Amino acid sequence: MQSKLFFPHFALLLAAMLAGTISNGQQSARDPFATDGYRLRWADEFNKKGSPDTANWGYEQGFVRNNELQWYQPQNAWCANGMLIIEGRKEQRANPRYAQGSNDWRFKRDSIHYSAASLLTRGKKQWQYGRFVMRGRIKASAGLWPAWWTLGVKGQWPSNGEIDMMEYYRGRLLANIATGTRQQYKAHWFSNTFSVDSLGQQWADQFHVWRMDWDQQAIALYVDDILLNKVPMDSLVNRDGTGINPFKQPHYMLLNLAIGGDNGGDPSGTKFPTRMEVDYVRVYQKD
Repeated sequence: MQSKLFFPHFALLLAAMLAGTISNGQQSARDPFATDGYRLRWADEFNKKGSPDTANWGYEQGFVRNNELQWYQPQNAWCANGMLIIEGRKEQRANPRYAQGSNDWRFKRDSIHYSAASLLTRGKKQWQYGRFVMRGRIKASAGLWPAWWTLGVKGQWPSNGEIDMMEYYRGRLLANIATGTRQQYKAHWFSNTFSVDSLGQQWADQFHVWRMDWDQQAIALYVDDILLNKVPMDSLVNRDGTGINPFKQPHYMLLNLAIGGDNGGDPSGTKFPTRMEVDYVRVYQKD
């Protein structure tokens, strides 16, 4: 990740928290997101106990990206009490993919010290444009890096496009959109960030609603109906000379709890196990 700009509407968010206007988890009888011509097209309410629905979700496995500390495995994700639970654990065992002498960080580690889960809809569900909504509760503890995000189905990162609808690390909540550049694996970021720590522990103890409105004109990212970031579509062409806009293609969705790594920070002072809880994920589209 690149350096981020300070979130310009922080004062508004803080005022809303103090006034008690942020969502407290009570859902309206009428769907508040089926407005502006949007209709519900897909949802996972996580109401079936046990493993997440394999028609919707697959899993990343092992050490995957960003020098993160966690080993991703399916058994750290399950559904209970109408929630998807993604659990981060502190555990130690041998890395089954260890390769002595390897220069690849994923294979040169001989041990696993943390585990978690990363779910994704790649190869199962994908969408181009729409209103994406997730209600969840994240822990704002040191070393944790929970995220809800999308990647384009075609192209190599970052030229396939990335949207971070919810991302947290090191006391900050982020709303990011990334495009490609001429330098391999180096993204151009459109980012806003603000301090969650300044809102106090009460913020992290509550459920919040993250939303993305993505259409042919712009991508807008919200939490609890407060705008975090909005970028016009015509600004999102890759800076690699191809003229490709990676947000004019379908994207798939990811839900994951990372630990440590390039941005996550030091988790040694955090109590484990720890959980990211997701009440629902929904996608609305216009006719």
